[in-house]
Amino acid sequence: MLGNAIHALLTHPDQLRRLVAEPHLIGTAVEEFIRFDGPAENATFRVATEDIPLADAVIEKGSLVQIVLATANRDPRHFDRPEDLDIGRTDNHHLGMGHGIHYCLGASLARMEAEIAIGTLFRRFPHLTLAGEVPRLGPENPAFRGVSALPVLLHART
Repeated sequence: MLGNAIHALLTHPDQLRRLVAEPHLIGTAVEEFIRFDGPAENATFRVATEDIPLADAVIEKGSLVQIVLATANRDPRHFDRPEDLDIGRTDNHHLGMGHGIHYCLGASLARMEAEIAIGTLFRRFPHLTLAGEVPRLGPENPAFRGVSALPVLLHART
């Protein structure tokens, strides 16, 4: 999550400038990072306990179902401008930490860690920039999505 969030800020300089200027937005920013490029691509498999009509099809009872969280978090029926990173987004009911009985037990800790890490990093290095290509995790890591390296340049305060 941290790599994805930092990469998102470094590739959206307007949002980075906004966070540096308005550090109180760190809470909504973390929620947006989870929605925009969260570390979980998919939810765990579920089994349909009954026939479920969906659009023009039916998910039959007993079928395996997997929810693609990354796609759900970009659904234009639920998010205004879903392809935009907006650290001030307030109506952000994403599925990046799961939902219902499948909600992540560590969600509060993950949010707190992200707020502290990202807030501290950009408070100390507000002019941080990318220093090269940013490789993504490959198919050998099917449970997670993210960067495998994040080369950056640390700039002294001006």
